Amino acid sequence: MAILVGKDTRLIVQGITGRDGSFHTRLMKEYGTNVVGGVTPGKGGMEVEGVPVFDTVKEAVEKTDANTSIIFVPARFAADAIMEAADAGIKLIVAITEGIPIHDMLKVRAYLDQKGARLIGPNCPGLITPEEAKVGIMPGHIFRRGRIGVVSRSGTLTYEIVSHLTASGFGQSTAIGIGGDPIIGTKFIDVLRMFKEDPETEAVVLIGEIGGTDEQDAAEYIGREFDKPVVAFIAGRTAPKEKRMGHAGAIIAGGEGTAEEKIKAFERVGVRVADLPEQVPQILKEILK
Repeated sequence: MAILVGKDTRLIVQGITGRDGSFHTRLMKEYGTNVVGGVTPGKGGMEVEGVPVFDTVKEAVEKTDANTSIIFVPARFAADAIMEAADAGIKLIVAITEGIPIHDMLKVRAYLDQKGARLIGPNCPGLITPEEAKVGIMPGHIFRRGRIGVVSRSGTLTYEIVSHLTASGFGQSTAIGIGGDPIIGTKFIDVLRMFKEDPETEAVVLIGEIGGTDEQDAAEYIGREFDKPVVAFIAGRTAPKEKRMGHAGAIIAGGEGTAEEKIKAFERVGVRVADLPEQVPQILKEILK
């Protein structure tokens, strides 16, 4: 496997009996992901898409030996669902849910740090190691196994750029959508550290957007110690200040978080930044000659 998910992933789906949970359970199973159980309180004993449903994550882990969970739970219950998964010993939690209040996420981050669990998201498309496992809502057919790691704040831009990569002959080791909320569980630097240690990842595509300083932090880390080629794309060059653009975290506040700042930060450390999504594989071809 590459990083985080693969053939040894044993997945439970929290909120499996809901519309989105059941729909994506079917798609993840069709992709080849080992979905071993689902959780919906009060629905234990049911089956969804051939997957047994349990009342609690603790019971699901005890019965299935699950090591990963994906959250399809409404925003008002999602923080408790994430912490329940960590409490049950799940070490990788993927939260698809959007709209989780910031004060809930502050509590979640502190709790996960205590439990030693990793969260991807919230408000993210999940992650995929092509031809091994998909934990999320990504369209699996556009991905191909290869040696390019992809990390992104944007779901739809991930799909667009990956489709260009695949069409140009660049398969992916693992692709991760980290989420676009102000408080997320895993940042660019965290994923870059994993890609650095992964022998199956030759180069990385980083997809950022306006808002916050995570891209600048990633650029500083790349300049300091990341030793693999990186190509970046930053969305939102024409975004107006103080206006939220798509994600809750995609807002230029007080002049901070502009696309220009992020692009300059990458260029200062030698990372080439594509002007258009379709340029990403072209730049990769040049730097991997």
